[in-house]
Amino acid sequence: MTQRNWSVPETEVVQRIRDRLDAGGTDVLATIVDVDGNAYRRPGAKMLLDEGGAGVGSITAGCLEDELVKVGARVRERGRPELVTYDLMEDDDEDVWGLGVGCNGVIEVLLEPLSETYRPAVEAFSAGRDVGVLTVLDGGDSTFEQGDRAYYHPERDALRTPDGDDAADWPAGLAGPAGELAADGKADTVTVDHDGTEIEVFVDGLAAPADLVVFGTGHDVGPVTEFAAKNDFRVTVVGFRGAVDLDERFPAADRIVTTSPATVADDLDLDDQTYAVVMTHNFVDDQLTVEALLGAGVPYVGLMGPRERFEEMREAFDETYTESQLASLYTPVGLDLGGGSPYQIAHSIVGEALAVSNGREPRHLKEREGPIHERVDVESDAPAQ
Repeated sequence: MTQRNWSVPETEVVQRIRDRLDAGGTDVLATIVDVDGNAYRRPGAKMLLDEGGAGVGSITAGCLEDELVKVGARVRERGRPELVTYDLMEDDDEDVWGLGVGCNGVIEVLLEPLSETYRPAVEAFSAGRDVGVLTVLDGGDSTFEQGDRAYYHPERDALRTPDGDDAADWPAGLAGPAGELAADGKADTVTVDHDGTEIEVFVDGLAAPADLVVFGTGHDVGPVTEFAAKNDFRVTVVGFRGAVDLDERFPAADRIVTTSPATVADDLDLDDQTYAVVMTHNFVDDQLTVEALLGAGVPYVGLMGPRERFEEMREAFDETYTESQLASLYTPVGLDLGGGSPYQIAHSIVGEALAVSNGREPRHLKEREGPIHERVDVESDAPAQ
């Protein structure tokens, strides 16, 4: 597979799945369902394999992708799922996976023929709704088979079949972990009791992409929208005073909005799931925009400009907003990376927004205790007996 296909954002992988479903292809979907030890990706990472052997998306840093293409061909030919395990910890010279090519972990991957049973997942994701995808890994002695699927829709608080019917035959205890994982965009394998038999179900939480709204239309906005899109933000560029040719100027943006600073709150859906960067380079526009964002409870407002310029706004803000509201205002915007070129500045800005959206306090990874990726530990509402 090519570098370009390997490094696409998760949002593009999901979109490609939707496109291939529409095209009626014979693709295979590979998903990490379990990791023991260290690995480049965590459970829920996906790779789509088409009939020509091309892959889109990444499972590892590149050491397993070509191997998965071969397994995918077998799955396509047989027409049924296959669960494969790659042990990258063994020190056996006869085993290629033990020759230092991995991440010192054991990775379990489910490969399955892409079918219409996956459409509710991509439709919900594309519509900006969270969804939990439940896939049976081991049905034990029950009537469930590997690859059987159901969905958890948080807005309905219920399990549904791919056809949209009530999944009454699925263990009700799966609803709790499915809701938790869907909201967090995480994945885990859950073991539940079903009529006296233990079944293993992989619960993949697909959280809708976070919205990053960038206010401004200068040349420095372009690199920010590019990096934000590659980091799975749904990007909106907002221009003031009838700016033209914005679609052509910012091709990485998902949406372009032209409005005025005074009507930002009315023309945009702003809430606690919105992240914003204000870089209009106009004092009055910046102040009105920041006021609208703080008033809407936006958790991250990155304001470009020197600290001294912000202090001119501070008096008005102190009279209107509490300290907790002002805590979401980051100015000067960005992480202290020391760079000064447009792309280095954009990297700094998007990195800060990404850290806040992931609930992280930015610091060097060498200073972090424990694993780089947080482990997920959920339990069903009805534990196995």
